[in-house]
Amino acid sequence: MTWLITGGAGYIGSHVVKAMVGAGERVVVLDDLSTGRAERLPDGVVLEVGTVLDRNVLDRVLREHGVTGVVHIAGKKQVAESVARPLYYYHENVEGLRTLLDAAAETGVVRFLFSSSAAVYGMPDVDLVTEKTPCAPINPYGETKLAGEWLVAAAGARYGLATASLRYFNVAGAATPELGDDGAFNLVPMVFERLDQGEAPWIFGDDYPTPDGTCVRDFIHVEDIAAAHVAAARRLVVDPAARLVLNVGRGEGVSVAEMIRIIAEITGRGDLEPRVRERRPGDPARVVASADQAREELGWTARHSVRAMVESAWTGWRLRHP
Repeated sequence: MTWLITGGAGYIGSHVVKAMVGAGERVVVLDDLSTGRAERLPDGVVLEVGTVLDRNVLDRVLREHGVTGVVHIAGKKQVAESVARPLYYYHENVEGLRTLLDAAAETGVVRFLFSSSAAVYGMPDVDLVTEKTPCAPINPYGETKLAGEWLVAAAGARYGLATASLRYFNVAGAATPELGDDGAFNLVPMVFERLDQGEAPWIFGDDYPTPDGTCVRDFIHVEDIAAAHVAAARRLVVDPAARLVLNVGRGEGVSVAEMIRIIAEITGRGDLEPRVRERRPGDPARVVASADQAREELGWTARHSVRAMVESAWTGWRLRHP
């Protein structure tokens, strides 16, 4: 069979492509290259340049390559931008997914794997977030991911697709330096950027009800995310009736202050003490996954430590920011 991976030239997408190819799967990538880079892709992987909003492109790619499974990773992912441009995010993330599902249903696709997010939970008041924790997203980005899950579930039920939605937690690290995160929108690259500029990293609020007063998050290595995709794809192959919604995290919380200390040790920039700023609106005190269901359903568990994430991310950052 052939898998179409949308957004496969991006940070997370390229890791999923690498893992799928390594597992012996035939892969085709669709990416508009707005944030992706063609050089991220392994030799021999076909890149089709285009967007999931273009139905003509979708129909051609799905038919020409005999696609029977889709891994949908393409989409807009910046929370602050989603607040500033909500209609744009709904168009890109929800209408793009609807168009893709419509094309998939008409061209013989029977498996659909969706890249979701822990942002669907909003501000959960629990120690461990399970898949049964109520979803209450607090920004348009999270809303589009939850709406995406609903679309995938509805299409799966109507058209007989085996489906899975993977709710990622805080992704970091790199499999190889060349595949590292180019952006500075997540905590680890944000701290790297500040340190490169000779400036102290920021902590947004130190008065949360947590052991050190800073937010606690579940950081997971991008290689573990990619491995979860391989496991989920294989489950969809053997279980045509699958309807999965799964957390993908380590199940261990690390505070922002702890993460910055680890980054300081690895980068050798412990001389720059972090500066505390006011809280950002909508930041929950603690969001940590229960990954029990992913282990039970997929036989998957995260393998990489937080320190390994930071070390691999720093190597990649130095390559791209010498």
